Amino acid sequence: MRDLFVATVVFGLLPFILRKPFWGILLMAWLGYMNPHRLCYGFMLNMPVVQIVAITTLIGMLMSKESKRMIWSREIVVLALFVLWMGFTSIFALYPDAAWVKYVVVIKIQILTVMTLVMLTNQQRIRAFVWTIVLSLGFYGVKGGIFTIVHGGVYHVEGPAGTFIGGNNELALALIMTVPLMRYLQLQEPSRFVKMGLTGGMLLSIIAAIGSQSRGALLGLLITGTIFWAKSRRKLVSGVLIVVATLVVVSLMPEAWYQRMDTIDTYQQDASAMGRINAWHTAWNLAKARFTGGGYDMWTPEVFRVFAPHPEDVHDAHSIYFKVLGEHGFVGLILFVLLLALSWGKCRKIIRAVGKNAELLWARDLAAMIQVSMVAYFSAGAFLGLSYYDYIYHLIALTVVLYALVQAAPAVARAPAQGPGLRLSAPARLPGPG
Repeated sequence: MRDLFVATVVFGLLPFILRKPFWGILLMAWLGYMNPHRLCYGFMLNMPVVQIVAITTLIGMLMSKESKRMIWSREIVVLALFVLWMGFTSIFALYPDAAWVKYVVVIKIQILTVMTLVMLTNQQRIRAFVWTIVLSLGFYGVKGGIFTIVHGGVYHVEGPAGTFIGGNNELALALIMTVPLMRYLQLQEPSRFVKMGLTGGMLLSIIAAIGSQSRGALLGLLITGTIFWAKSRRKLVSGVLIVVATLVVVSLMPEAWYQRMDTIDTYQQDASAMGRINAWHTAWNLAKARFTGGGYDMWTPEVFRVFAPHPEDVHDAHSIYFKVLGEHGFVGLILFVLLLALSWGKCRKIIRAVGKNAELLWARDLAAMIQVSMVAYFSAGAFLGLSYYDYIYHLIALTVVLYALVQAAPAVARAPAQGPGLRLSAPARLPGPG
C-alpha cells in the first residue's frame, strides 16, 4: 500500500508539474526531506523519484512563461565558488573515483537548490515551501516524540535508512533545525487549531531530538534554545515552550540517558569522542600537507596511518567543519564558513530593514527563525558530518530570496524618504526580467 500511495502521488503529479513547475519544487522537497519512498518495502524503495521529478520540473520551468530570475547575491557567488572548488579538489583527490561519485551527488543537490532559488518568487511560495519542510521533517519529530514518551526514552530515535537523516545524530540535527521554522509558521498562522498543532509538533520534535540520545544534539539544543528565546517575538510563549520541554525531558528520560550525557564532561574516557578528535587531527594534518585536501571519502586506514595521531582509530570527521577541512583543505573551509557567515549576516540585514513595518513582519520573523535554525546547524553540526546536507543550502536560498523581496517592497524602497511604518500595497514579488 505504501508503494502504491507514493507512486500515485509522484507519478500522478508529473503532468501538473509540467504546467506548474513550482509544484515540482514542493514535491522534491517532500521527497528529499521526508523520503517517503525510503519507507516503502517494494518497487518504490529504490526508485529514483527525486531525479524523475527534477527532470520533469526542469522541463516545466523551460516551458513555463512565468517570470524567472537568478539572484546573484554574494552568498550565491560564494556558493558557486565553493562548488567549483570542490570539483577542483576532486581532480586531485586521494581516491578520485570515489570523489567524483560523491561530487556528482553534491552537484545534483546544488542544481536542485538553484531551481528552488529561481522558483521562490513571492511570499506565498516561500510559505508553501516552509510548510513542506516542516510537515516532512515534523512527521519524524511527532512520530519520534511519541515513540520516546511511550518507551520512556530507552530506545534511540532514528530516521529512514539510506538517507541524510538515517542516523540518530543526523535526525536530531534536522529536527532541531526545524523547530524554529515551526515557530515561524505558528506566528503567522491565524487558526487556533493549527497553532496548537504546531505547538505540539515543536514539543514532540524536541523530545524526539533528546530521544535520539545524541550528545551533539543536546549541546545544540542548549545553544539553540537560548538563541530561540532571544530571537522570538513573543518571548513568554517561547520561554514556556522551553520550560515545558525541559520538564518533560527531566521526568521522562531513563538513567542510561543521563549516564550517556554525562560523558560530555568526561570525553577523554569515551572512545567515540576520542575517535572524533583523532579524525579532526587527521583532517588538520592532511590539510596542512595537501593544499586541496584529500577529496571526498578520504577517511580510510591508509590516510590515518600517515596523518592521524592514533593511526589505528579510523573514524569519519563527524563535524561539518573538519569534514570540509579534510576533504577540501583550508580554502574549502574558508569558503564554507564564509557562506554560512554571509547568510547569517543577510538575515540580520532583513531584520533591520523591516524594523517595525507591520506588512513585512512575516519576513522579519522568518529571517530571525532562519538564524536560529542556522545556530542549530553551526553548533550541533560541529559534531556531525552533514556538510553537504541540502537543508542548510535551502535555508541559504530562502534567505537570498527573502532579502530580494524585502528590498523590492515599496515600503522598504521608500523608507529613507518617508520613514518607517509604510504600508505595502501588494504582496511582495520579485521583479521579472527587465
